[in-house]
Formats: sequence, C-alpha cells, structure tokens
Amino acid sequence: MMQAVTTAFKRNRLYGALLMVVILHLTGIALIDGYGSIFTLRSMLVLSALLAVASVGQTLVIILGGIDLSIPFVVGVANVVAAQLYGDGMDFALVFVIVSLLAMGIGALNGLISAGLGVHPLIVTLGVGTVALGAVQEWTGGFPSGSAPQFISDFVSIGGTLGPLPFPGLVPAVFVLIALVVLVLRRTTFGRQLYALGSNPSAARYALIRPVFTWTVTFAISGFFAALAGILLLGFSGSAYAGVGEPYLFQTIAAVVIGGTALVGGSGSYVGTAIGAAVLIEVNTLLIGLGFNPSAVQAGLGLGILVLVSLYGRERTVAQDI
Repeated sequence: MMQAVTTAFKRNRLYGALLMVVILHLTGIALIDGYGSIFTLRSMLVLSALLAVASVGQTLVIILGGIDLSIPFVVGVANVVAAQLYGDGMDFALVFVIVSLLAMGIGALNGLISAGLGVHPLIVTLGVGTVALGAVQEWTGGFPSGSAPQFISDFVSIGGTLGPLPFPGLVPAVFVLIALVVLVLRRTTFGRQLYALGSNPSAARYALIRPVFTWTVTFAISGFFAALAGILLLGFSGSAYAGVGEPYLFQTIAAVVIGGTALVGGSGSYVGTAIGAAVLIEVNTLLIGLGFNPSAVQAGLGLGILVLVSLYGRERTVAQDI
C-alpha cells in the first residue's frame, strides 16, 4: 500500500494527497466505530473548510516566494475585534468592513516592509502579527466579549444543513472559493505575476512586474482571508478568543506543502492546499479517535507531515501549476 502511495505522489502530487485522504478515511472506518458516520464526515468537512479559508493567503504568499507567520495572529485579531464591536451593538456589515480593512492593513504592512526594505517575511510577519494581537488584547484588557450573529453560526455549524445537503453552507462556499482562486491564479495577470516573481524575481523585474506592489497586495489578501477565518471561527465557537488562530501557524503552512506548493516559490496551487487541509484534519481526527492525548496527537501529526513531505519534498519544484 505504501509503495502505491509513494508512486502516486511521484506521478502527481495532487492526486497523491487526495489518495492519502481516502486511505486515511478508510483506515479510520476500519479502526474506529462511528468514524464513517455522517456526523463525523460533516465535522471533518467543516474543519477542513475553515483551514482551507485560512490557507488561501498562505498559498498565494508562498507561491510568491514568501511566508506569512502573521496569519494566526490576524485570525485572533479579527475574532476578538469582530466579537467586541458586534457585542457593543455595531451593525455586523460595518463590523465586517472594519475588521477586513484592519486585517488587510496588517497584511499590506507585512508585504511593504518585506519587499520594500528587503527584510525576510518570516521575521516581519511574526513581529507585526505579535504587535497587532498584543494591541488588541490591551484594548480588551485580556477579556474579550461578544459573539457572532446567528447567521454566521448557522453558516459554519457542524449540525447545520443547507437545504437538502447534509452539511452547512460553509462547505459548498469553500468549493466556490477554490474555483475562484484557481481562476485568479490561472487566468489573470495578477496570478501570472505571482508565479513569475516566485520563479525568478530578477527576470520578473525586466517584465515590468512591480515586486513591492505585488508583495503588498498579496499579503493584504492574506490578511483578509485570515480575518475571514477569524470571523467564521467566532461563529463556530460562539465566543471570542485571542488564541483561536494558534493552530493555524503550523497548519496553514503544512496544508500548502502537503498540497504540493514549493516553499521556494514559483509553483503550486490552491486545489492542492485544500486537499492538504483535508489530509491534516483526517490525520488529527484519526489520532484522536484512536485515543491519543493532545500532545501525542501533535507529535503524531508532525511525524505524519514529515512522512508525507518526504515523499516529494527534496525536489526544487514540488508540484505542477494549476
């Protein structure tokens, strides 16, 4: 079985990751009672969809040749600010606009400093994200309050349904999002510029691509989707929590890499990232179902990522562009 998995990864990373999802699910059904139930499947779809939303920006940034460690901080900022403002009686449409602009501003600052001053984005995004979340916690006194509107909770609820479909609206919405991101990457000038800058920054400049502008816009987009994930997680959990984005520091990067996007930039796809998100949730659910404690789950998840990435991680170009 492992030989078949390895061969699949070598031939096509996306199909290999998808095969891994299927194998993990069948393993769970064989070993754990109730693993194949509609409720479990629905839970994993919702959790995978939330991770996929948070990973949109990470995918674009890594294709560009950067990395965004501010995502978990921006998720927390959006979660707390949205809850606080809505809890104070502000109209949610205005709350969404304010939170989105705030998150995009944080992201734009990341890209501007990284590209404009030549500072590695790993350092910049970690620093800016930490400052932003710290400022919000200072604003709330460390005790955020408020919640999301009911329609957001219904949209992400594991127990929710969308008409005849046995899952909430978030799941089909993410499939639409995947199609839109793929369209942007494949059919727009912006998408082609991302791949060009990630592949060869020097040559991209001769093609009149503005690196500082592109980096600023890309990181702003990353901030927006991190904020969107923070708002959705507010509806999912029902209460504000500044540390809600902490798991996404590791998971967004892992989902991107598992999906076949090269960490060196210039290659990859959001389809792969979405599949990578499903792999992570499957592994996590399987380990929990087998009775592992949280620390063992974390260790097992890390080991699983090493195994998956080792199947193709030594190559300069990890996946074909989609």
